[in-house]
Amino acid sequence: MVTVSITVSLIAMGLASSVQAAPGSWSSQVPSVMVAMSDRVSSSQPIVAPSAAQVGNAVIDRIQWRYEAPPASPVNAWLCHPEQCIPLNSMRGSTMALAGKHADAPLYFRFALTPGQRPVRVQGLQAIVNYQ
Repeated sequence: MVTVSITVSLIAMGLASSVQAAPGSWSSQVPSVMVAMSDRVSSSQPIVAPSAAQVGNAVIDRIQWRYEAPPASPVNAWLCHPEQCIPLNSMRGSTMALAGKHADAPLYFRFALTPGQRPVRVQGLQAIVNYQ
């Protein structure tokens, strides 16, 4: 009887761990973006998980982001997942607005100028994705 219950418990535990991915995080930086026109959005290169992250079927929990724009030249910014874009109200922060979306999907930044604004180079683009 004891052997049977231990085996059943181990099988149940094994099934539970295969359904839920282990929590973790990945971080990536992408090159700067020149934002040159107010009527056209500029996008960064894709921000992807390093192959060592082994994200599997995990989903996003929280994302921290960072970018740098000249102080006198604020830009409109969004952080995008293939399923949704969210507006960013500062050059750094964190969000749970993309929680539940696939953690292995590429993210990207989008930037736009206000009408009449001179071209701006946005640099230091980074995202840290916490997943589970």
